[in-house]
Amino acid sequence: MSADVSITTEGAVYGCLGIGAFLAAALPRLLSRRPVSVPIVFLAAGVVLYLVPLPLPEVDPVDSRIWVHHLTELCVIVSLMGAGLALDRPFGRRSWAATWRLLGVAMPLTIGATALAAWALLGWPASAALLVAAVLAPTDPVLAAEVRVGEPSADKDDEDEVRFALTSEAGLNDGLAFPFVLAAVALAAAGNNWTGGWTTHWLWSDVLLRIGVGVATGLAVGLLLGRVLFRSRARSLRLAEQGEGFVALAATFLAYGVTEALHGYGFLAVFATACALRRSEHSHGYHRVMHAFVEQIERLLMALLLFGVGAFIASGGLAALTWRGAAIGVLLHLLIRPATGLIAQLRGPGRPNERAAVAFFGIRGIGSFFYLAYAFGEGGFGPYEREMWAVVVFAVLISVVVHGVAAAPVTRRLDRRSAEAPAEASDKS
Repeated sequence: MSADVSITTEGAVYGCLGIGAFLAAALPRLLSRRPVSVPIVFLAAGVVLYLVPLPLPEVDPVDSRIWVHHLTELCVIVSLMGAGLALDRPFGRRSWAATWRLLGVAMPLTIGATALAAWALLGWPASAALLVAAVLAPTDPVLAAEVRVGEPSADKDDEDEVRFALTSEAGLNDGLAFPFVLAAVALAAAGNNWTGGWTTHWLWSDVLLRIGVGVATGLAVGLLLGRVLFRSRARSLRLAEQGEGFVALAATFLAYGVTEALHGYGFLAVFATACALRRSEHSHGYHRVMHAFVEQIERLLMALLLFGVGAFIASGGLAALTWRGAAIGVLLHLLIRPATGLIAQLRGPGRPNERAAVAFFGIRGIGSFFYLAYAFGEGGFGPYEREMWAVVVFAVLISVVVHGVAAAPVTRRLDRRSAEAPAEASDKS
């Protein structure tokens, strides 16, 4: 009797998962000084492994929309918790000036310009053009690790302007893109009629009410958990003293679940919860414990999802992409985001080279996949689904490669310039 030595799908999948988990732990240190990011490696690994004749399952975001929806949702909320816990700078109108500029000016301008480009180049109806612009609007907190603030610090003035602006922007605009996605869904349901009664409902419910519920619920959950974790009268509930990092997951799921149940924006709530928790006992070392835990979970989910993106590309997922669709991604990264980012920061905080870096690093990623899967679940975009997936995946591919290669050298140059600035100032004095 001869033994069957063929590779099974189950074996291939578990083998890939094991190698991926190992690489997720090792790569950040191996690549820390090189112009190659961790996302590039995992995306390339997905492409290569799916070009090899292994019995791996098919990856199709159209047929597997539910899986894509929930996996990307999980990855984004975990990443938002990590981003909020990492921020050292106290919340304020002036201290967060760069954030407000990017959210209030750069984001709407980016959506408008991208929608106009999609409408003009692809001939899509207004709803489809607005949807692709909305899903590509957020700066992604998952793929921005190289240009994000590091672990929590007791020093409130420890963050440089570039890393802080990009981290805080990513933390908030993942939630603030939701109203624009819902506007596209409502516009499609109204037959692309802008004058329908849906606009009033959208402004009141989807913009004002749901944003308010998201922020208020998130702050309430964060303040309550901060009181329990750090100052509870019952010692068994003061988990900050026990160093249980997975409590960060409890905070993430609680904030998201409660807010979604109240029909608010869960993404905003998770980030608000993280920021409120961070303000509780600001210098306590427990913040680093929680941040390290969610960062590890985020890295594993990011590896899995980018491997899937690479598999989708290798399986012909970009077959529906035309040169006009590809032009949307190129324009977004090389013209639209840099231009709107610079306009938003005119006379803003930071040196000119820092403002240019913030404008350039408009990283797109996992959040875009979530919003696209969510919108397709609502219906109204059937004829454009595969082409939209191709356009969005190509735009994220550009971001992973261009921003991944540029992140290390650009941040090193900025850090070197920041270190030289005090010496130059002292020489002049």
